[in-house]
Amino acid sequence: MVDDSEDDAYLLRAELGRRGMAIECRRVDCALDMAAALAAEDWDIVLADHHMPGFDALAALDVLKRSARDVPFIIHSGQISSRQAISAMYDGVDDYVSKGDYERLVPVIERELRGARARRAVRHADSRIQQLAFFDGLSALPNHHLFCNKVNDAIRDSQERGRPPAGAVLVVDIDRFMRINASFGYETGNELLRHIGQRLREGLGPEVVLARLGGDEFGVFLPGAGDRGSVEMLAGWIVRSFDRPLMKDRIELFLTASVGVAMIPTDGEAVLDLLMNAETAIRQIKRDGGNGVRFYERTMNAASAERLALESDLRHAVERGELFLEYQPVISARHLGAVGAEVLVRWQHPRLGRLSPDRFIPMADETGLIVDIGAWVLGEATRQARRWLEVGHERVRVSVNVSAVQFAQPRLLEVVADALRDSALPPASLVLEITESSLMTDVESAVGMLRALKNMGVQVAVDDFGTGYSSLSYLKRLPIDIVKIDKSFVRDLCEDEGDAAIVRAIIALAGNLRLSTIAEGVETAEQAEVLRAAGCDFLQGFHFSRPVPLERLVFSTPPC
Repeated sequence: MVDDSEDDAYLLRAELGRRGMAIECRRVDCALDMAAALAAEDWDIVLADHHMPGFDALAALDVLKRSARDVPFIIHSGQISSRQAISAMYDGVDDYVSKGDYERLVPVIERELRGARARRAVRHADSRIQQLAFFDGLSALPNHHLFCNKVNDAIRDSQERGRPPAGAVLVVDIDRFMRINASFGYETGNELLRHIGQRLREGLGPEVVLARLGGDEFGVFLPGAGDRGSVEMLAGWIVRSFDRPLMKDRIELFLTASVGVAMIPTDGEAVLDLLMNAETAIRQIKRDGGNGVRFYERTMNAASAERLALESDLRHAVERGELFLEYQPVISARHLGAVGAEVLVRWQHPRLGRLSPDRFIPMADETGLIVDIGAWVLGEATRQARRWLEVGHERVRVSVNVSAVQFAQPRLLEVVADALRDSALPPASLVLEITESSLMTDVESAVGMLRALKNMGVQVAVDDFGTGYSSLSYLKRLPIDIVKIDKSFVRDLCEDEGDAAIVRAIIALAGNLRLSTIAEGVETAEQAEVLRAAGCDFLQGFHFSRPVPLERLVFSTPPC
């Protein structure tokens, strides 16, 4: 109530209360007090006398306008002419009512309050729409759309000012984040993403734009950045910020991040091109194991295009008959004859020729194509092993590698069972080789899968043994048959007493656990002799044979 009369304000309040309005009010009579009242409370309506000493309704309206509050303003005065009142309404007054005319004042107040509520609802809806359109609901950070707008606005602003645009766009990708979702559930994953967003926001300057682009990716925009050194320092801080663990139910969870960087204008002046190039740089980091920083280079696009073409070709390689198998003999250390063979897949590309496994196996793992390729390899290998058995090689075993991707899928049991059934191969003639790192990723799950495979009757070998950190403590728990000693220990076996001691220890431990041992990477007669003397059961390596086509594979006679 803007009124110079305390009595008039009291009467007005009493009359409105008598007519059913529960009100709280404050009387002011000058601009300073009115401004203070508007700042202190969220008022629903202003009722103002028109003529007061040194202050009038239009001056009060001006105070309201400067406060930027959307509050209905009604003149309630006995000293204002109709012409003055109408003029005031053109200035923004919502209505005017003569003093004492409560029959009209109450409906006017109710009408204006309804209008104010409607306007607030519209503003709230607009704010909510704005929030949904431009902000990420999980982290409350700007979303992909707003991030792109801010980058484009900065580039356009520089161009309009006649200056070359400058800046850096960084994409932060959390390495192997799906393991968190798979192990702890999506709710935990979402909570960690919120913590990551908060940690990054707290560490980045106010001029830096941080956004959640989607999934486990965050975007960072450094407007005006032209020095690669300073950009690299900030990207390095982002990577190091993950050194501190994230807590979940008093459990420390350690994550790493890969950061790809695209510079403006050298790597593009359109935000989508910059994001794409930064993500191209991330793919390079991921191939090296993640947890690093990489600036985009133009040569990466050519490599990416070639990789996409190669991936497309690989999807059809099986049906086109471009994949084939080679066999590396497994040699008995006792009589130095071949008693089995490890199957290795090769690709005869129609345009690029013969490709080494290093060119396509990692790609097959990354894309999931290894599952279908692995099923084909297993089927071909078991059929060939059945033919060996039919010609009299009853004790020959065929070894097939199982990738980490295959081993993590319950479908592996079905694939193995189908291959054995279709080929009529006795399960004991099949050896599945599984890398030590695959087993150590989730030991409990690995034990369950290995037991299921053992119940089928197949043999299981741990490949690349010795390259892990905790394998010895788990070895007795794993239901396996064979330990394959990694070639990194065999290479310097005759020169490095440390490697020799490790190999002897592995052979002795396997013997105590009644497991067979195969030494990989045997390249000299001296290595073979040392391994035989140490009690190794089987040998494999270039000293005996490189991987060869089927027609060049010869088993010991008689089979053993």
